[in-house]
Amino acid sequence: MKPRILVVEDEEKLQRVLELQLRSADFETEKTASAEEALRLADRADLVLTDVRLPGMSGLELISAIRRQNTRTPIVVMTAFGTVETAVEAMKAGAADFLLKPFSLDHLVTVIRKALEVRALRDENRTLREELGRRYEFDNIIGSSPPMQEVFATIERVAPSRATVLLAGESGVGKDLIARAIHYHSPRRDRPFVKINCTAIPENLMESELFGYEKGAFTGANAAKPGKFEQADTGTAFLDEIGDVPASIQVKLLRVLQERELERLGSNKTRQIDVRIIAATNQDLRVALEQGAFREDLYYRLNVVPMNIPSLRERPEDIPFLAEYFVKKLARANGSPVEEISEAAIEKLMGYHWPGNVRELENVIERSIVLSQGKRLDAGDIRLDTAPRAPRQSAESFSLPEGMTLDEYERAIIREALLRAQGNKSQAARLLGLTRNALRYRLSQMGLEKDGGGE
Repeated sequence: MKPRILVVEDEEKLQRVLELQLRSADFETEKTASAEEALRLADRADLVLTDVRLPGMSGLELISAIRRQNTRTPIVVMTAFGTVETAVEAMKAGAADFLLKPFSLDHLVTVIRKALEVRALRDENRTLREELGRRYEFDNIIGSSPPMQEVFATIERVAPSRATVLLAGESGVGKDLIARAIHYHSPRRDRPFVKINCTAIPENLMESELFGYEKGAFTGANAAKPGKFEQADTGTAFLDEIGDVPASIQVKLLRVLQERELERLGSNKTRQIDVRIIAATNQDLRVALEQGAFREDLYYRLNVVPMNIPSLRERPEDIPFLAEYFVKKLARANGSPVEEISEAAIEKLMGYHWPGNVRELENVIERSIVLSQGKRLDAGDIRLDTAPRAPRQSAESFSLPEGMTLDEYERAIIREALLRAQGNKSQAARLLGLTRNALRYRLSQMGLEKDGGGE
């Protein structure tokens, strides 16, 4: 059956043009000029295409009303009023995408096909989760717990598409492995997979690293060099720790996601690229939005298919499988005689809280294998991380230094971190447990931005 598109547009001439274009693209259409009528018709549509300005109920009110009765039907918004902020409001209300007037009819069809593709992925993912039996291993990703079954199902459904994926989870949960699994189960498996660690690239070098540069763009640029996105052309770019991308780069990254194009540093030539984006973060990007450290429009472009990767604490039933897998893998790699792990050793591992997640478990198993002398790892062979941790003060015992307000105390802590980091904001942010962007935001709010020194 042809997908049915409900067109909600009060301008009769535009309504007719949209109807003709969609029918020529092999869609069925239904049209109305009223948001109230659209609300009645939405349930039988595969996608709703609506203007923001409508007589009576507005387009934004229509989106919220549809979402209250139907969470599955994608909604694409058309607007010629206001700025991108209007479109962001629409996406926050539940729209899948937006079109800024004037737009090309070909672009309209592309956006609609993409929204329908994402809906199909989500529907099939839901069905697969219901039907999928217990699966133990997906490539090198181990797990039989319900949270990992959901991860496996999502990988299988999202991999064949080109939809942008946002991976969220603590450090050490295996976001890198999952990004690679998505790539290697996609039609791009034989094309480049380029990992970009956003935390490791200094801010003043990030633009040239990501987008490349032309000869003479800056001192020392003796030859042109393609950036990471050009290296990933026709393949996949994995943006690890996306929350650390500075605001100036976020604008250009949005262009790559939205227009599939970029310009090298020192050039005004636009280059078209075909790159699938997978992003990862161990921070809550919604907090960064509230702090003004991350762009809303970029967040909604990245958050097409969100995947939350569970911590090891959330899936303790997977620890025995992981331990056995790591024993076999690491004993062979280290030339160790260890062949198995005892039940007592497994119980000891199960009783630990694993702040470093799967990565820490792998390190503990390797350490235990290297130091063991027998063919079997027992409880006494398991070397857990017993380094003392700084005690946390209880709420009752906490107090600010005498004579200082909270703002003054926070300012003093930030100054001390910058002093220890010798002005390096990235290092100071790590000392404070913040992202680089969150620290920059606090500095600007306190009027300390110029005191921050280098990156």
